[in-house]
Amino acid sequence: MTILAAIQMVSGPSVAENLAAAAALLGQAAAAGAQFAVLPENFALMGLRESDKLDAREVEGDGPIQAFLAEQAARHRVWLAGGTIPLQTAGDGRRVRAACLLFDDLGRRVARYDKVHLFDVQVVGSDERYAESATIEPGDRYVTAATPLGHIGLTVCYDLRFPEQFRAMAERDLTVVAVPAAFTAATGKAHWETLLRARAIENQCYVVAAAQGGHHANGRETHGDSMIVDPWGDIPSRLARGPGAVLAELDLERLHRIRSQFPVLRHRVSATL
Repeated sequence: MTILAAIQMVSGPSVAENLAAAAALLGQAAAAGAQFAVLPENFALMGLRESDKLDAREVEGDGPIQAFLAEQAARHRVWLAGGTIPLQTAGDGRRVRAACLLFDDLGRRVARYDKVHLFDVQVVGSDERYAESATIEPGDRYVTAATPLGHIGLTVCYDLRFPEQFRAMAERDLTVVAVPAAFTAATGKAHWETLLRARAIENQCYVVAAAQGGHHANGRETHGDSMIVDPWGDIPSRLARGPGAVLAELDLERLHRIRSQFPVLRHRVSATL
């Protein structure tokens, strides 16, 4: 039996405190048998200012957050999708890449995905406004990785609203998609579950959605509701608010049975408008 885990956190402005909280939750998940775990977006830092991520940025392959992820993966013998961390760009230093790093169960980094779709929005019905592009440089490619669990796709938060990204990854015989996120309370209430279930159903894969979930020191409220969704859109496990670990079985027999009996991916037709 293979167990998937989505880690939910309420991260704050202290990297050290956030890493300690993540370590405790990963230990809890591993003790329950998890073999693949996903941390939420910004797990290591939810700063008081957007610019705080610039001070915490790391060079690719070196830094305390990356060392933490490698050590945790090796210690617990889990494949680990490390939420997002700020990595240095080749630009003028005013922005970072929001990178989701995948480590194998020996602590070796095997994939890197830089968030492609940036959250530059005015939240409908709210005075909340976000401009991620002011401090984040977008990535330019989608990423999957071959693992003992099958092909794992890496996405981040706002990517969830772009089905073409998930469908492109599905071309790689996708088994699991990691969705580390920090959805706002307003957008999460409106769309979070609907989007997660749609992406799982459309692409007949498991979705492991690890969220920030609560009130943060910077005044922001995140939606939470971390969950694991199966290829039929069922939700075997979820957590509404606060820190915790969401666990569910990766049932590959069920996945292949659904794809065989309901072969949506094989029924696609290229047509013109």
